[in-house]
Amino acid sequence: MSIFGIYKRGQGKYTRVLTLVSVMIVGVIGAYVLSLKFQGYAATSAPYIRFGVPTAVVVLLGWLMFWLMNRPKTADFLIATEGEMKKVSWSSRKEVVGSTKVVIVTTFMMAGILFGVDMLFTFLFKWMGILPTS
Repeated sequence: MSIFGIYKRGQGKYTRVLTLVSVMIVGVIGAYVLSLKFQGYAATSAPYIRFGVPTAVVVLLGWLMFWLMNRPKTADFLIATEGEMKKVSWSSRKEVVGSTKVVIVTTFMMAGILFGVDMLFTFLFKWMGILPTS
């Protein structure tokens, strides 16, 4: 395999592409923030530093991710991951909405119970003189 070859070209395509795109989005955001940081310093306000360094970081990140995505060990892992994700039985929208409602109602019920217990202990400790009354 050459340095610019793609390992197992037709396999794990979506997982590799989504991983690459996700990392590059984070990298571009980081380069933008780096460019803004360089703008604040007088010594690094030159355009070739302010824009050149973040651009170099993005290019190096792109090369590193291309290399990682085509390294046999990493590529085989991503190919296996995509294969396993195709086997997953995803819940329907109705099931997800129903489960979300149960979680929200249970959370509010627990909050109410804990609030009541907290008020009970506060009243009890004030009555016993352990907590100062204010």
